[in-house]
Amino acid sequence: MTFSRRLQSALRNHGEAARFRLLTACANVLIPGYRLKFPQLDWWQNSDFNAYLAKFDEHDGHNTDRRWLVYQLQRLTAGVPGDTAECGAFNGAGSYIILKSNQQDRRYQRTHFVFDSFEGLSIPQSTDGDYWRAGDMSVGESKVRDNLADCGAFELMKGWIPARFAEVADRRFAFVHIDVDLYEPTRDSLAFFLPRMAAGGVIVCDDYGFSTCPGATLAVDEVLAGCVEKMLPMPDGGGFLIKGVSTGKTAQLSVAVTNGDAVAT
Repeated sequence: MTFSRRLQSALRNHGEAARFRLLTACANVLIPGYRLKFPQLDWWQNSDFNAYLAKFDEHDGHNTDRRWLVYQLQRLTAGVPGDTAECGAFNGAGSYIILKSNQQDRRYQRTHFVFDSFEGLSIPQSTDGDYWRAGDMSVGESKVRDNLADCGAFELMKGWIPARFAEVADRRFAFVHIDVDLYEPTRDSLAFFLPRMAAGGVIVCDDYGFSTCPGATLAVDEVLAGCVEKMLPMPDGGGFLIKGVSTGKTAQLSVAVTNGDAVAT
């Protein structure tokens, strides 16, 4: 009998709450500081979304929350004119969500542009740390095309970012997903698309705030340094901004404010 089966047998007579407490205790031992979330989330049982996860083999949960947020953030652009784009396609899972959302809302005839080398990552620079290697995340163009075959109007823009951006320089965009992991392509993508976003458009940076992608976070903060928009870090990793919406500073939760004066607590 495998360890998994022995464990299941031992826990068979325990309720979900007891099993979750055990899981939390084990996680705290194996990875101190790791934070589990409560499993009673309605969207975890969304059959349509789970079918999408199965299509792209993403049931392990590592990307699930960020996929769901892209799925929901796309809804904010229903009344925003413009096309959509993704920088860094991998297997097409992000573009699939965007394209299906474009099909759902036919108020605008959007074209979706997919920018990718289809050869994996470029050579990381010193700002990118040591997690990534050139060629990582490589998925061929034909595989991505097949995965998006039933999704409506899209164009695969094969090439190293930003080589083909000039071909869409005269367009406006409603939704852009940036997932290129490294400093230079993240900087080039955000700097190009931000001024071409329609008011109310959404940009998502999948890699923002990850310790494995320090270059991407640095690039975003540099590009947005003089902008009213700032990247809002999401609790599952990544971040988003809304074009034209001013973003305030993060509140200091450890500082009490009395009569306008900040007092350390």
